[in-house]
Amino acid sequence: MTMGKFEAGQSFVLTTEVTKDLTTNRMGREGADVLSTPALLGLMEGASISASEAFVPDGYTTVGYAVDKLRHIAPTNVGETVTVKSTLIEVDRNRLTYDIEAHEGDKRIASATHKRAVISTTPDA
Repeated sequence: MTMGKFEAGQSFVLTTEVTKDLTTNRMGREGADVLSTPALLGLMEGASISASEAFVPDGYTTVGYAVDKLRHIAPTNVGETVTVKSTLIEVDRNRLTYDIEAHEGDKRIASATHKRAVISTTPDA
């Protein structure tokens, strides 16, 4: 497998409107429907996948194996728009590392480092 198409600096921007299904309101309190951390993490992973999927060789895929330094520092209400940017910052053999930031408008709401591995989709490889 060749990793030659992966380069630091490749990025993807995902924009999503926060809907009720992206929230967690365990207490049932009015006005507490804000973007949940698990949903935010899913958006971050999705942006990372999209940043590199065009460069993954046929017969391979990527799988996440680490999320480091995840900080969800501000709430985002239903109806607001979240922009998640994932940038590939390191390629080490078959391992990819991404720097991720999420914003609601100009306000930074989250950041993380995400790691993915390029693996074969064929059982014998």
